[in-house]
Amino acid sequence: MVRHKPPFRRRASDRRQRLLRFVRTTAAVLLLAALAVVGGGAYFAWTPVTVPDAGRRFTVDQGATLRGVARRLVNEGVLSESMTFVALGRFLGKAGAVKAGIYELPERITPLALIEKFARGEVLQSEITIIEGWTFGQMRAALNAHPGVRHDTAALSDQEVMQRVKVAESHPEGLFFPDTYHFNTGASDLQVLSRAYQTMQERLRTVWENRDPSLPCGTPYEALIMASLVEKETGRPEDRVMVAAVLYNRLKRGMRLQTDPSVIYGLGATFDGNLHKRNLQTDGPYNTYTRAGLPPTPIALPGQASLEAATKPAASAALYFVSRGDGSSHFSRTLDEHNRAVQKYQLKR
Repeated sequence: MVRHKPPFRRRASDRRQRLLRFVRTTAAVLLLAALAVVGGGAYFAWTPVTVPDAGRRFTVDQGATLRGVARRLVNEGVLSESMTFVALGRFLGKAGAVKAGIYELPERITPLALIEKFARGEVLQSEITIIEGWTFGQMRAALNAHPGVRHDTAALSDQEVMQRVKVAESHPEGLFFPDTYHFNTGASDLQVLSRAYQTMQERLRTVWENRDPSLPCGTPYEALIMASLVEKETGRPEDRVMVAAVLYNRLKRGMRLQTDPSVIYGLGATFDGNLHKRNLQTDGPYNTYTRAGLPPTPIALPGQASLEAATKPAASAALYFVSRGDGSSHFSRTLDEHNRAVQKYQLKR
């Protein structure tokens, strides 16, 4: 006797077969789609794009996202669309690693290399050199004129700048160390100022800790004032310690310092390039001919050598010095010797 499967069993078996075929077909379609996506993504990642001349210098703003950068790249004509670039960045785990700055893009570059470049922060570097003996005003002018700096302080007063840099002192002069500073192109001038201020604080702290204990300076700030006088009075590097010795010797004896650079600093914009007798006789806080002791603030940005000279002067009894006209100075212990040196080197008699 032949037994036949009931109709409902045949229908259940057919449904299982159809379901299995559907699963297999769907899996195959998904696999092909995945391969297409992976292949397409790989093709996109490794295919170089052409960077137009206008987009070669590319700026990533502070706080910018990968999506925002991708839109900018499309607007600059570097990418044709942004979604694949963003998806690639997310797949690589670099979506949140974009670093701000100004980038120099090559004429041809792959999207993968672009993402790596932004993630590593391969930004353009700039530098600025602050010269020893400059005033704070000259330092600010150099920052304002520098094309690689973002000029956040250009419209601010000196006091407002000091507030932004969080400087405790009331006067900015002498508080910023003269040096060459490297920074990311497009960085704020406040970053340069902050670094220069912190550097001066560190340098001053070190020389003060190692100072000659017999110095007539009660504070590091007074030593900074002296260093600025040494910086402006010295024409030859070897003379710094002797200039410091003369100025300290005069302070110890209660003699007025009679430093021309301090008077000139006090004249400010009214100085016409020549120091007149009337300038020496007109009293003011920076006139060391009419007032005893140190001026109230530094008169320039002193360098490392002047900081060291101001805290470790030469062992000398000299009380006077005069320029020989070649950058060096003649040092004298007595007024008679000094007058003879003035006759010889200044009056040429």
